[in-house]
Amino acid sequence: MIDLHTHSTASDGTLSPSELVSSAAMAGVNTLALTDHDCVGGIKEAQQAAKHNNIRLIPGVELSVMWSGRTLHLVGLNINVDNQALRLALKETLSFRRWRAEEIARKLEASGVENALGGAQSVAKTELIGRSHFAHYLVEQGHARNNRQVFKRFMVKGKPGHVGGEWMPLESGINLIHQAGGVAVLAHPARYNLSRTKLRGLLKEFKGLGADGIEVVSGSHSKDENQTMAQHALDFELPASQGSDYHGPEKPWVQLGKLPPMHYRCTPIWEAGLKLS
Repeated sequence: MIDLHTHSTASDGTLSPSELVSSAAMAGVNTLALTDHDCVGGIKEAQQAAKHNNIRLIPGVELSVMWSGRTLHLVGLNINVDNQALRLALKETLSFRRWRAEEIARKLEASGVENALGGAQSVAKTELIGRSHFAHYLVEQGHARNNRQVFKRFMVKGKPGHVGGEWMPLESGINLIHQAGGVAVLAHPARYNLSRTKLRGLLKEFKGLGADGIEVVSGSHSKDENQTMAQHALDFELPASQGSDYHGPEKPWVQLGKLPPMHYRCTPIWEAGLKLS
């Protein structure tokens, strides 16, 4: 029971780090990675909870990066959360996220949404305010039925709350994770809506930059997508990772540790000599 992609209230999850660990233990997970978006603020609390729950806790992060004008996500596993280069980069990213949140709020308020920034902040309860926090607030205020509808009506390009991301380049993200002693994994590759040719171009470049693996099994993937990503991992000789991408109990179809089996020919990242300990 290994789950290498989860989120807490330190970013856009709805369980605190200790609640997340306890829930994972109850679900039978024995190895858990906390990989909050662009922050490591929940790691120490999660580590303490892991000791009490007899769980192996992998310190991690999910970095936002840019490739070919697109936003991608990298999961960094087994990182040193006190690494100064990582801390500085995350501080800079947090500053951009604050600015982006203010811009999103300004545009939403101009379109008739009252108290957008304050509402998102009340949902977040943390310094890091993301688009999902705005989405929760907009649903609460009756502007949409669910988060998916919020993103379609407000957050995509050309809509009132859209503000593009300006993240570090893919290569910089990989190097940063390596500097912090971690392994760099491409998160949920099927989510980027890339054509087969573009995805394979990304994976070729990704491997050439020294990255360590791809997330083959994901709570964000369908069964067919898991199989397709397994084939890509085999073709590019990349170790395979797995993670639920769990954000909280509000999405019952995504459960901690409840992942389909990985393709038997894939090399799991925890067996690839990458020292996830």
